[in-house]
Amino acid sequence: MPVQVNLPTVLRAHVGGVKTVTAEGSTVGEVLRFLVDRYPGLSGQVIDPNGSLHKFVNVYVNDDDVRYLSVLDTPVKDADDISILPAVAGGSTGAGEHHRR
Repeated sequence: MPVQVNLPTVLRAHVGGVKTVTAEGSTVGEVLRFLVDRYPGLSGQVIDPNGSLHKFVNVYVNDDDVRYLSVLDTPVKDADDISILPAVAGGSTGAGEHHRR
């Protein structure tokens, strides 16, 4: 069943520069494997070498984080919207703050 997959800017170069692609699968894992098969440049970007969701990637099905569902076994249905987003980490001690020694 076809689903729409929204891609972050960092992954678009691997799929011809487009923001959204259509993929097939009945689970998130099947959809991601479909994408990697179709776009080999995505290999290692979303799924790690062990076949798990890469820890620096967040995947949402209709705004629900799959890490709180069934991760790669999360079911998808026709017309679901899947979003792949890079995880954001880091921070600072304060905006514009300078440290003196």
